[in-house]
Amino acid sequence: MLRFLLIQLTQFQKRFIDLLRISIFLVMLWIGGLKVFPYEADGIVPFVANSPLMGFFYNKPAPEYQQYKNPEGKEVAVNKAWHVANGTYVFSYALGAVIVTIGLLLFMGIFFPKIGVLGGLLTFGMSLVTLSFLISTPEVYVPNLGGDFPTEYFGFPYLSGAGRLVLKDVIMMVAGLICASDSAQRIINKS
Repeated sequence: MLRFLLIQLTQFQKRFIDLLRISIFLVMLWIGGLKVFPYEADGIVPFVANSPLMGFFYNKPAPEYQQYKNPEGKEVAVNKAWHVANGTYVFSYALGAVIVTIGLLLFMGIFFPKIGVLGGLLTFGMSLVTLSFLISTPEVYVPNLGGDFPTEYFGFPYLSGAGRLVLKDVIMMVAGLICASDSAQRIINKS
């Protein structure tokens, strides 16, 4: 029985990699699509503003955004005006389009291996950029809030919710390489 299961797992490997492509596409479609909504655009500001790779896309300097944070699901008029002036929403729309496009390229690797190689490598590259936020964004670690019950559990390695969200891109990075490798193997097998 165990041997049968092992054989079945190996025989379905190609289908599992295609399911991986589909799952990554769904994640990128959903997350990229959400970039058109102000709450999502506002939410990525700490990552982009502090990033040496992306900060130049905004018009305002990095620490300034902290004064204009909108609570998730709520818009404050003065904060929204700041985000418009910062270029927050325009950048978010463009980033969403890029994310959806990369996901689509990866998905198309099911049918077109050359496009799949590109999609896999772009997924890898996008994940590297996202993981760089663990170095550049202060909000990815639990802050020292002090108070009546001070704790030693702040800063590195204690990830905040934002940090846990970013760390998951390690999986996306490796999945992109697996998909690119599979597509490359299919190209080689055809030649």
